[in-house]
Amino acid sequence: MDGELYSRQLYVLGLPAMRRIREANVLLSGLQGLGAEVAKNLVLMGIGSLTLHDPQSTCWADLAAQFFLSEESLGRSRAEASQAQLSQLNEAVQISVHTGDITNDLLQAFQVVVLTNSKLEEQLKVGTFCHENKICFLVAETRGLVGQLFCDFGEDFTVEDPTEVEPMTAAIQDISQGLPGIVTLRQDTKRQFFYDGDLVVFSGIEGMVELNGRPPQPVRVQKDGSLEIGDTTAFSPYLRGGVVTEVKRSKTVRHKSLDKALLQPRVVAQNTQEVQRAHCLHQAFHALHEFQKLHGRLPKPWDPADAETVVRLARELWPLKGIKEESLDEALIRTIALSSAGSLSPMATVLGGVAAQEVLKAVSGKFMPLDQWLYFDALECLPEAEELLPNSEDCHPRNCRYDGQTAVFGASFQEKLSYQRYLLQVGAGAIGCEMLKGFALMGLGVKANGGVTVADMDHIERSNLSRQFLFRPQDIGSPKAEVAARAAQRLNPDLQVTSCTYPLDSTTEHIYGDDFFSRVDGVVAALDSFEARHYVAARCTYYLKPLLEAGTQGTRGSSSVFVPHVTETYNGPASAAASETASYPLCTLRHFPSTVEHVLQWARDEFEGLFRLSAETINSYSQTCTSLSGIDRTQTPTVLQQVMGVLKMRPRTWQDCVVWALGHWQLCFHDGIVELLRLFPSDKVLEDGTLFWSGSKRCPQPLQFDPSHDMHFLYVLAAANLYAQMHGLTGSQDQTSLRKLLKLLPKPESMHPDLISDGTFTPADFAPEQLKELQERLEDWSKGPLLKPVLFGKDDDSNFHMDFVVAATDLRAQNYGILPVNHAQIKQTVGQIIPAVATSTAVVAGLLGLELYKVFHHLTWTRWDRLKVPAGQPERTLASLLAHLQEEHGLKVKRLLYGQAVLYSAGWSLEKQTGCLCLRVTELVQQVTGREPEPGLRVLVLELSCEGEEDETAFPPLHYEL
Repeated sequence: MDGELYSRQLYVLGLPAMRRIREANVLLSGLQGLGAEVAKNLVLMGIGSLTLHDPQSTCWADLAAQFFLSEESLGRSRAEASQAQLSQLNEAVQISVHTGDITNDLLQAFQVVVLTNSKLEEQLKVGTFCHENKICFLVAETRGLVGQLFCDFGEDFTVEDPTEVEPMTAAIQDISQGLPGIVTLRQDTKRQFFYDGDLVVFSGIEGMVELNGRPPQPVRVQKDGSLEIGDTTAFSPYLRGGVVTEVKRSKTVRHKSLDKALLQPRVVAQNTQEVQRAHCLHQAFHALHEFQKLHGRLPKPWDPADAETVVRLARELWPLKGIKEESLDEALIRTIALSSAGSLSPMATVLGGVAAQEVLKAVSGKFMPLDQWLYFDALECLPEAEELLPNSEDCHPRNCRYDGQTAVFGASFQEKLSYQRYLLQVGAGAIGCEMLKGFALMGLGVKANGGVTVADMDHIERSNLSRQFLFRPQDIGSPKAEVAARAAQRLNPDLQVTSCTYPLDSTTEHIYGDDFFSRVDGVVAALDSFEARHYVAARCTYYLKPLLEAGTQGTRGSSSVFVPHVTETYNGPASAAASETASYPLCTLRHFPSTVEHVLQWARDEFEGLFRLSAETINSYSQTCTSLSGIDRTQTPTVLQQVMGVLKMRPRTWQDCVVWALGHWQLCFHDGIVELLRLFPSDKVLEDGTLFWSGSKRCPQPLQFDPSHDMHFLYVLAAANLYAQMHGLTGSQDQTSLRKLLKLLPKPESMHPDLISDGTFTPADFAPEQLKELQERLEDWSKGPLLKPVLFGKDDDSNFHMDFVVAATDLRAQNYGILPVNHAQIKQTVGQIIPAVATSTAVVAGLLGLELYKVFHHLTWTRWDRLKVPAGQPERTLASLLAHLQEEHGLKVKRLLYGQAVLYSAGWSLEKQTGCLCLRVTELVQQVTGREPEPGLRVLVLELSCEGEEDETAFPPLHYEL
């Protein structure tokens, strides 16, 4: 398993599921746009083997959604033409092409069979065989702006892990003796953490030890969040500590075969209207199959006669079994039929992402599969007004790569789309690569005056290759924006795309300023911080540009559209949620940790203090010889202690570094704990009679160093190497030699005193004599070479950074009886890694593509959103500007402002008005403000109020282009 390549999806799927995926064999029949999307996602995510089947020849309409094909592919088998490029996505996946018919013998070789471009008769035949032979079977189809997906995983399919959520865990406050026993959870545990019937196990309990290690038992949740368990009357009294953990249970899914499900589809929806719409979509697809069977083709684009035939066929098939009370929505069926000949990249992307995810569920047993049928439509992308709908003449094939799209929207739409100009911000990440593909296939920005700007300052890493399909192994280390731009042009040589490696933020407004924004029609963003999203949204609002924004986390995702003064504004949090960024009290981290988060933060702080802050402090003194007498001792006692430890001796050899690391192990995990227990014994009782070590305070236990213990050894190995790096020495990865050395070394001495109090630090915590000793050591060290601060990095598994944090976290958890987490979970938390899978990325990108159709094609802009005055030759006078606003927008301006400066008011005297009206707008601005417009300024943003409107009427700003 290539852990680096699949790192982001391993956080979602887990290693057992990934192993099953790597062993799976899948047959995919149909390599039009939808099939290509399914194949791309499966290959990126590391399916074991994929067999392609599609004997049909490539035609022009395929190129609107099939990104593995080009003009050179015309006339070739779609499967054969796609194989080579698919193989480049992941060399570990075996990809083959089957050129014959789909026979029963062929089907038996696969765990999953997917049909994406097949007749109903073939679907029924293959589906029946697969159902009888316990082969998971999927059918996926898109027709214009509608799509369907069908899953049949058999009558007894086991889902090993139904949800993405980790098993719930909570710390215990108290357990009563009785029938039933009541488990009170700690106050900082979230309410409704558990649900009635959940199975749980107990561990780490002191006192009522009979619960530890018992088989899973069900709980009932009380109103106050406590848990009711079985009889605890005969158990020992509860003393302290312990954790209750949910045990996940597998579920069994029972699916019908296609022949039965076709007649009585089971639809899960929010309300009866959605159910009825899904039933109508079901019949529309059935009627389209019947039309294709009768005529050997799909309905012609926007052909009224063909559409009426489809409506009649649907009427004859109606009603579905068991839903006689519903009526057939013939208008819906008609619209579907009119646009059904089209092939759209965003629709293929959405359905392809969902279908591929269902395949992964089938082979991995991870996550609940669909309840057989899924229907998706985006018919709202069409104009609402009937007179604006395309006609058959405008939609007929023209033997060009956009035929699949013009069959839905028309040639005039396609022509206008080709002149669009968009900024793709962080445009070469996973979502950005999908959007670039979408732009290329849709034909956005392919004319000379159109184009796409890809902005991304990152460089390609190996972990990107499992989601960002425009990149290849040879691209690792190269700028994402540049590589993605070149790859997008290979998808469509006409795409006008430029790359930019500067971020869009307050430091680059000289790049992304008036001149830049005056030349773009919109912004697509996939940003990973709330601060960046707020900034970009504000810039789009200022420049009156629509913002299309998306993001994913694991199997979840979102896509949103913000159009200034039309939709609501972006209102996400100003920063990461407080619970995610809150700092923990220092005393809790150092002496009284009770959760994994506490020990993990402690380990991360240890890394920073020992290998970065200590070095920076020592270097700063060495370079400036600053006195430490004025140091802020209330904020830095921990760092100063770590500096003292570093200064005890200057290492000369690798063995010196090992001795230091061993001594620090002894200090952190033994001596410090012994000293803490000396001050606060395990049986210490407070004045109110309660135990000091109770509630959230866990009583720690010192560890004894054992070089044969993996985590003990890993800590010393990592700490010694990091210490060597900081001192410019050569480390060692020879674990055998290190084990021998550790057996020879004497018992380590403590590196420096551990300051322990009741949790409140004062200046006395670091006494003057200690500061004097520290300063003397600094003076000695200032004569030597500077240290090399170690900057934490999460992505290099060979630099010992993560090894140190993992080992320190695990050992600290052992000290305090806290259940540890694994290496992957620690790396995800410390590195702030967002779990990701290619399927979720594809779905949200496809949804954004559909929103782009709406924004461009038929979004109804009110008159307040047309307040953009293009530059004139010569420049307009104020009188000309006011006349333009009245003639073009029906607005009679009574007040016009630039910032706080009033440029014009209808309440002024006639003489004053006349003096302003004859001036050019820029002259007027200069006269009123007393300064010339800044060089390079392309837009004046003006505020206005108008006659006939209420005073509180909010007008959007007027953009006056220079």
